[in-house]
Amino acid sequence: MNSKRNDRIATGVIYFLVGLVILLLIGIIGNILLSGVPHLSWDFLTKASSSFEAGGGIRDQLFNSLYLLVLTLLISLPIALGAAIYLAEYAADTWLTRLIRTTIEILSSLPSIVVGLFGYLVFVVQFGLGFSIIAGALALTFFNLPILTSNIEQAINGVPQAQREAGWALGLSNWKTIRGIVLPAALPGIITGVILSAGRVFGEAAALIYTAGQSGSTIDYANWNIFSPTSFLNVMRPAETLAVHIWKVNTEGIVPDVNVVSAATSALLIIVVIIFNFGARALGNWLYKRLTSARAK
Repeated sequence: MNSKRNDRIATGVIYFLVGLVILLLIGIIGNILLSGVPHLSWDFLTKASSSFEAGGGIRDQLFNSLYLLVLTLLISLPIALGAAIYLAEYAADTWLTRLIRTTIEILSSLPSIVVGLFGYLVFVVQFGLGFSIIAGALALTFFNLPILTSNIEQAINGVPQAQREAGWALGLSNWKTIRGIVLPAALPGIITGVILSAGRVFGEAAALIYTAGQSGSTIDYANWNIFSPTSFLNVMRPAETLAVHIWKVNTEGIVPDVNVVSAATSALLIIVVIIFNFGARALGNWLYKRLTSARAK
């Protein structure tokens, strides 16, 4: 009887703590959405921000966030994929492998402000890139790389060993087995990991304050010359993102509608991150079912 009673008590405590966490999450997200969503409009999303007058938008900040995200994934994804394949398929249990895994764990636990200061000293100052999109993307790569590597490695390790053995039995080399069997089978998990890491990168602020900068240059969306200072594709221009914009308007903003801009921008950021998370789960499940049924036929 005592064991059953203790089990019920422990279960009740666990349910209570889980419910408390859910209520806190709903409260925080609900408060942000309720205060910001009413101010979201097409005009707010497509209009340039204002430094002194009310009625500004977040057009440039939204584009800068998406542009930085794409560049970061273009840099970090090939490196993370290669590292994950090595750790999951080739690396033996040696001191070097353990050192690599420890390094990945340390990098993933570094505060983003530390990554930002590192990016400032190395990319902005030492390499002379200045406050620029490319400096921000490189800093975010250090921030994103360990998380992305771990997610991809877990996806690869989740592929049953029997599928590898089937490829070897057919006479395929180890690399052809990985490329033709393991990676396609791990694709849903890989894409899920990429999207989840993208959501974290999209909302990053501290690392970008010291690398991409807190101000934006004049952007001409009709200028496709990547070397032009006014081109929207120029990676050497400074770029204020959504998360940095929220921090800036709350600390330095002098526009009359600073509360409206902050609340609407925060709501948009939360909505995008939620879409990333739920989209990753839905896409991963769809791909898993699609690939599984394709193999079953």
